Amino acid sequence: MKISTFGRHIREGGRSLVRNGWMTFASISAISISLFILGVFLLLAVNVNHLSQQIENKVEIKVFLDVNISQEGIAGLRTDIEAIEGVRSVVFVSKEEGMELMRERMGETGKDYLEGMDGENNPLNDAFTVTALEPRDVERISGQISSLNDNKTPKPIVKVDYGKGTVDNLFKVTNVIRNVGLVLVACLALTAMFLISNTIKLTIMARNREIKIMKLVGATNGFIRWPFFIEGALLGLIGSAIPSGILAYGYWELVSSTRSGLDTFALELKEFDQVYLQMFAILLGIGVGIGIWGSLLSVRKYLRA
Repeated sequence: MKISTFGRHIREGGRSLVRNGWMTFASISAISISLFILGVFLLLAVNVNHLSQQIENKVEIKVFLDVNISQEGIAGLRTDIEAIEGVRSVVFVSKEEGMELMRERMGETGKDYLEGMDGENNPLNDAFTVTALEPRDVERISGQISSLNDNKTPKPIVKVDYGKGTVDNLFKVTNVIRNVGLVLVACLALTAMFLISNTIKLTIMARNREIKIMKLVGATNGFIRWPFFIEGALLGLIGSAIPSGILAYGYWELVSSTRSGLDTFALELKEFDQVYLQMFAILLGIGVGIGIWGSLLSVRKYLRA
């Protein structure tokens, strides 16, 4: 195809948008609204998954040590725990540090309850805080840590705790949230594609007389098809750019306004630059792709007539 001919197709496609003002407006509105709803749920699903992952990563295993264990025993036990497959880190927390952490968590309310619990009066045990590379491995790792007591007298480990019931429920909830989010986004994507495609088809069908006239004067199918191809792409491009811009601004404001509040819980939304380009590419791909597809299907119907 000559460059001049291609330029003509682009001009005709652009002019068609202007000539068919109300149909163009209806098509762009349908595309924008459909993709805006899809974009909102896409951002919601991404952030729910991100927050779920952060919560899962906070799952820790507490390994409480016998009060009579020696420093050599602590060092040896730490080496054994670090050697377990799937362990990310092992942090030693002395009973003095444990008491300080407890005071911080209880604040002024628990100050009186913990008064005098220092030195010899400290009832806590030294402990290890163990984190896993994969949070869902905590049950297996906890079992292997407990087995380090086998054939040892006295037993160096008093208790291994990772909140079994709570953690199991947490994983079930996060699984449900992820699956529901995935299904919702998939359904909305299909709905958006259906609405956009049908709107584009209506736009082209309204101009079937124009296609028939072009055929009567001897225009080839390719010559007729290209302006509609360009028009569909432009409709998809404009229709996806509008919700993308609105969502970009809204998400930027949301991340900025919630950062301090979520920091209190050591959580954060997905950063703007980590999510927006991918979302924009998805919306743009759906908008332009369905715009072209809908145009070609509709034009083909009349070219066969």
